[in-house]
Amino acid sequence: MTTTANTTRPHTTRANTTATTGGAATVSAAERTGARTDEAAHVITGARERIDALDDRIIGLIQERMAVSAVIQDARISSGGRRVSLTREMQVLGHYRDALGRPGTALAMTMLELCRGRI
Repeated sequence: MTTTANTTRPHTTRANTTATTGGAATVSAAERTGARTDEAAHVITGARERIDALDDRIIGLIQERMAVSAVIQDARISSGGRRVSLTREMQVLGHYRDALGRPGTALAMTMLELCRGRI
């Protein structure tokens, strides 16, 4: 491990320091991730990329769910029914709560809110 010339922090590694090139500071991977080693920074960076990809898929699935919900609402309203089925919403809330615990209920509420009235 190489140490810097910084006398106030003699054990700081190069991965945890900010280098200046041409007046602009370059932040290391470790600093960007909050990690203390380059190895941990690499793991965190890869995991964050995976999370970003998962978030994109989740958003796409929610958008697809919104479109399907609009079809259901349109059919229900066209047949003289109400836009929202509270019984069905309670089933969805229960499903999310059972799968994810109490926070799942809040997640389901948000999703249901996104899906209501989009016709």
